[in-house]
Amino acid sequence: MSASDRLTSETTAASGHFWNDPGKRAIIFQLLLIAGLAGILYTIINNTLTNLDQRGITTGFAFLNNQAGFGILQTLIPYTEADTYGRTFIVGLLNTILVSVLGIIAATILGFFIGVGRLSNNWLINKICSVYVEIFRNIPLLLQIFFWYFAVLRTLPSPRQSYEFMGGFLNVRGLYLPKLVGSDGSGIVWLSLAFGIIATLVIRSWATKRREETGQGFPVWQTAIGLILVLPTLTFFAMGQPFTVDYPALKGFNFRGGMTLIPELIALWFALTIYTASFIAEIVRGGILSVPNGQLEAASALGLPRGRTLRFIILPQALRVIIPPLTSQYLNLTKNSSLATAIGYPDLVSVFAGTTLNQTGQAIEVIFMTMAVYLLLSILTSIFMNWYNTRKALVER
Repeated sequence: MSASDRLTSETTAASGHFWNDPGKRAIIFQLLLIAGLAGILYTIINNTLTNLDQRGITTGFAFLNNQAGFGILQTLIPYTEADTYGRTFIVGLLNTILVSVLGIIAATILGFFIGVGRLSNNWLINKICSVYVEIFRNIPLLLQIFFWYFAVLRTLPSPRQSYEFMGGFLNVRGLYLPKLVGSDGSGIVWLSLAFGIIATLVIRSWATKRREETGQGFPVWQTAIGLILVLPTLTFFAMGQPFTVDYPALKGFNFRGGMTLIPELIALWFALTIYTASFIAEIVRGGILSVPNGQLEAASALGLPRGRTLRFIILPQALRVIIPPLTSQYLNLTKNSSLATAIGYPDLVSVFAGTTLNQTGQAIEVIFMTMAVYLLLSILTSIFMNWYNTRKALVER
């Protein structure tokens, strides 16, 4: 065989060997797929920009610096009609986060008690919880939002005939509550409260680890009361009581002062909480039922009360089943908050993807920013819940 024939044979064998390698072949296919997707994406973007240019539609995010010129019913930060569209984006984002966080907290607490109640030996409690789950999880969320807003809150009396309780007022325009107003030294009180909460979490973690290693308990709840309640109270008096209470008062045709919860927020919060809690209750019930009955029987044989059995034996094992589907419910609640636009609650979809989009016509930019926000909120929620799931996973010894 000549040198050229031998070289050709070796090249063919080498190329055949390269193509028969599954790892290298997979890399080639992935690169081809990425190149194809990049080509499709480039074509879509190029065609979109060309069509927009032909129709005289400007693109870019410069519109965020333009004056908005419209008011917003509820704002967590200072806002006026003279502010920019970028400011409306932040206002809508904060309102979305507010109702989502409130809904997640309330739905988790309510769902936990309903789920445990469905396993109660008390016939009445068991049936009430079962009826709750079957009713509220089978009624569309939008209808529940309409019920709380139109059938309940819109039928409340006018401001002059408000329901009064503990310095607060409830009427068709919302819930008016007293508000704490701080003066010099109030920041120290808030810092003491934050310190108490952080210290309680650290002590609780230490006490849990100590109990697992030695079996010795620690009065966490008594310590928490001292750190979260007693310490800020002592700081409050030490700083000369740097808080005053601003009570709402009827002036003219509406209330002034205090803190206001608009009916749109209340209706959306109630609906999201009650609807999501019905699913969380089933998740909790399924997680508890996944724990073998032998664990409960062993705890009973040792004479442990049912409360301590649930807290120290059943729930730690049930959490590994509860947390993954619970994450999905948190994500659903956050995304379902976009239904707020149906009753006029000024969330991100209503304020930014609604009013701002109609006034500016920047559909691509507005929709892109709105989608990016919900994607980011979902990813952050998933990351936190995955971290929490890892911490609560059972470790074999």
